Amino acid sequence: MNSSQHNLENYLKGVIDTSDLEHHIPNILECFTNLKVHKNEVLLEEGSICKHFYYINTGVLQHAITVQGEEKTTYLGLKNSSTSALNSFMNSAPSRKNIKAISDCDLWIITSADFSTLLKTNRGFKAFYYKLIEKQIYRIDDYRIDLLTLSPEERYQKLLCNEPTILQEVPLHYLASFLGISSRHMSRIRKNTK
Repeated sequence: MNSSQHNLENYLKGVIDTSDLEHHIPNILECFTNLKVHKNEVLLEEGSICKHFYYINTGVLQHAITVQGEEKTTYLGLKNSSTSALNSFMNSAPSRKNIKAISDCDLWIITSADFSTLLKTNRGFKAFYYKLIEKQIYRIDDYRIDLLTLSPEERYQKLLCNEPTILQEVPLHYLASFLGISSRHMSRIRKNTK
């Protein structure tokens, strides 16, 4: 097992967080395939069906939509996390967003067919999926409340506190879009934060 696959194994163990289900992990790992993608490579285009669920070993994946001709970042998938256009992936529905690599990425991917089979046959994977969705719901809830209650400066500070290396990994204009801040305002905030 190489270090990249070892990272995936540790990630699965961390999310499952139950030692009595860890013996299911080898079967889960067999269903994932390694994929290297280059910066600016598009993995999913709006309107197409998402065919994969991604574990990000290294790199950053941007989820984005286009609103009145302007790209808006809706989510940033960072290293040691997983992501997908979940509604499209699980229901074979046309995606409402794009997914693009904004840096070179080392990914582990699983097809929707293998994902579905694991959910039905592997208790460890079922626990992984349940806990992953639960954590995502908490994050989305916090993010929406933050947008309504925190100032742009406070949202920026919270992001830096939760993801201290994000400025080295993600270009500023993607962060600004993700935080709902104009690039100009983001530059002022960043300048005043130093």
